[in-house]
Amino acid sequence: MSPPVPLVALLGNPNTGKTTLFNRLTSSNARVGNYPGITVDRTSARCRLDASQVIELLDVPGCYSLTARSPEEQIAVQTLLDGPQLVVVVVDATNLIRNLYLVLQLAELAVPVVVALNMIDELTGSPPDTDALSAVLAVPVVPISARTKAGLGGLLKVIKHSLDRASAPLMLDYPAEIEEDLAALMPLLPDRWRGPKKRGMALWALMSVEEDDTLTGIPDALRAAVLDRQTADSDEAIIATRYAFLDASIPSPASVRRPLSDRIDSVLLHPVAGFGVFVVLMLAMFQSLFSWADPMIGLVEGAVSVLSGLAVRVLPEGLLTDLVVEGVIGGVGNVIVFLPQILLLFFFIGLMEDSGYMARAAHLMDRVMKALGLQGRAFVPMLSGFACAVPAVMATRTMARHRDRMLTMMVIPLMTCSARLPVYTLLIAALFPPREDGMPLAALIMMALYVFSTAVALVAAWVLGKTVLRGQHEPLLMELPPMRLPTPISTLRLMWQRGRVFLSEAGSVILICTLALWALLSFPQLPEPAAGSPEAEVAAWQAEQLEGSYAGQLGHAIEPVIAPLGFDWKMGVGLIGAFAAREVFVSTMGLVYGVGGEVDEESPPLREKLAAERRPDGSPTYTPLVGISLMVFFALACQCMSTLAAVKRETGGYRWPTFLFFYMTALAWVFSFAIYQGGQLMGWG
Repeated sequence: MSPPVPLVALLGNPNTGKTTLFNRLTSSNARVGNYPGITVDRTSARCRLDASQVIELLDVPGCYSLTARSPEEQIAVQTLLDGPQLVVVVVDATNLIRNLYLVLQLAELAVPVVVALNMIDELTGSPPDTDALSAVLAVPVVPISARTKAGLGGLLKVIKHSLDRASAPLMLDYPAEIEEDLAALMPLLPDRWRGPKKRGMALWALMSVEEDDTLTGIPDALRAAVLDRQTADSDEAIIATRYAFLDASIPSPASVRRPLSDRIDSVLLHPVAGFGVFVVLMLAMFQSLFSWADPMIGLVEGAVSVLSGLAVRVLPEGLLTDLVVEGVIGGVGNVIVFLPQILLLFFFIGLMEDSGYMARAAHLMDRVMKALGLQGRAFVPMLSGFACAVPAVMATRTMARHRDRMLTMMVIPLMTCSARLPVYTLLIAALFPPREDGMPLAALIMMALYVFSTAVALVAAWVLGKTVLRGQHEPLLMELPPMRLPTPISTLRLMWQRGRVFLSEAGSVILICTLALWALLSFPQLPEPAAGSPEAEVAAWQAEQLEGSYAGQLGHAIEPVIAPLGFDWKMGVGLIGAFAAREVFVSTMGLVYGVGGEVDEESPPLREKLAAERRPDGSPTYTPLVGISLMVFFALACQCMSTLAAVKRETGGYRWPTFLFFYMTALAWVFSFAIYQGGQLMGWG
């Protein structure tokens, strides 16, 4: 049998280039970004050291220390307890002292370590003396630049020679009261925490165990002893001792070339100019979603119509043709048509992440969020929620306190994710045509929806923080990465990965839901009118068939609940389908207004059908007021089973996803009711 592949963990502070190095060494495509919190789970891949040896490289979420008060730090600690043969710590050479704090903790745990001193290319003057660093820390130190690939060959050689190296624990002299605490705690440690690392694990327990922590595997006797001996000054004394050692032992780092980044920050972080830049960037992004994507949307619509017409001509008349044309091509096609806009949205989000602007936006919004009881660091996963709520929910693992994570999870689904984009675009295009005076009305409405959802999320966080999830506010502690030019490959990779997820959903969830809704709309079938019947008779049969279908019956059943919002039973059918996935609303509306009708290359797009829809009295069904009410409902309702599943996974039960579903649905109904009824009273109906 071949020997087992050695396991090497890649560890480091957030935003030190750790995942970039992982991709360089393994030829992988892990997500890379210029703000903390990109990696929220462990990723592994094979790395070849030379022609004869391969290792399994594990990319661990970035953490500032091993004090496990956040899920990302728990993952890091668990990785060390799982016993990798070696830990490669990626250290930012431009922030040497702060980054070496993590190395110091590992040295106290007797973990075999290699330091990869990254971002050497960003220093001016003489770089740090790696030999002196190695002597102080008793670990190999290799200068590299993951961005330019400099020094990677030397790093692989050092990793190979360090795989079987044993390490002795680094012993620091702590104050007498801390030493007494350690002596009392070490006998209570579980067996797997003993040996050379027992003193380091006692330090870890003294700093990590709290009354409201979510740590697992802590013996009751150890937990009780820590809580009994822990004081408000324990953490401060330990941290001060470690930094005093580093300050006394590590030479001053070289200067850093970042004058341009500092000048940019003077504008982006300004309390007035910064918000102005944020608004301008958002408006430009939303305008581009319409002006840049519209030609591509037209091409996709035309291709779907041509494909539908071809299927009608090739396939024989009957249910199979209806299924293929209306269920598969029409249903999924009505969603895929918005792929150009979704790709553009991911493109802009990728630029903001890679450039470092995302972290600036979080610092800017902290001034608003701390007044509402939410930590500014929560704005990073909330901004990620603009793309998709599922990875955004996972990104809450970067937050230390359980209360902050839960509070952020409860409001992330209120952020306008890309799944809402097809619904918004459809309704805006149908009900708010371009103005002759050139005003970007569509972009302004789209931006207003994003601002509205963000404002509601912040207010909801304040209310939940005062009621369901009470707790004290903690200040934002997050490093600002330097502004950098975005990496085109990384941005395009993000577009490809997110676009592929969207298409896979269109090919699975959306397709299944669309086919199920087609069946509900098509059965039970009424006898068709005879061939050559008058057009009015055929239209009457189509309306009767649609209204008497199982889906029509469901729509009529919920109509009393949604009628006060301005919705009819046909919209109710769309809402029912959208509770599986928001995008399904678009394909459902395509089915509702296409079932029984002729489909060919000249068939009008769905947006034109909505604009032409009339009520029995001849008035428009979709008025601007109805459109706003419907978009507000979609902005606030929790219509995504994947998000609920992610919350269930992160919270470990059904309590919080159930609460999330009902509070968001109630919120959506109340807001839509107020908007529609208020508009009616003001004569806007």
